[in-house]
Amino acid sequence: MRTASKAARKAPAKAGEEVGAKAGPEVEVELPAPRGTGLARRLWVEEPAIRRRMPDPVRTAAVRAVIIAALTLMQATVAFFCTLAGSWLAFPMVLSSVGSTVVATWGVLDVWVTRQVWNQRNGVVSVPSSTARQLRRERRRARRAARAAERDGAARIRRRGAGKLSEA
Repeated sequence: MRTASKAARKAPAKAGEEVGAKAGPEVEVELPAPRGTGLARRLWVEEPAIRRRMPDPVRTAAVRAVIIAALTLMQATVAFFCTLAGSWLAFPMVLSSVGSTVVATWGVLDVWVTRQVWNQRNGVVSVPSSTARQLRRERRRARRAARAAERDGAARIRRRGAGKLSEA
């Protein structure tokens, strides 16, 4: 028995449809039935993602934080084993592990701050009390006021006799 993904790949594309496009939002993948039952078991059902993808700056900060945390854990493990072995490298490794812990904490805080800044600048538009929406309103008001002041300023500066054709 073929799985749904293999069947979708081998099926010819209909007119106006992309090759390899999914038929619907859910794709069921079936396993062969246990012997003698005649039934097929489902392995998994693909569903659309509930959460949106993280913005690029936040994802970059998160990847950086994970790499730093992984290196810190490896360094702490090496320091632990050097201490157990009584190596001269134990003391420098412990000191650098403490420093790495500080850097890892900074990395995690960087993710949090980057996320907060992103949300404030770009905002979650669906939330009525969004800071970004309020900032956009304020900018719009300021632009309108500047345009209105520019128009009023242009109307106030008139040359003498601008409305008269001639004084003869």
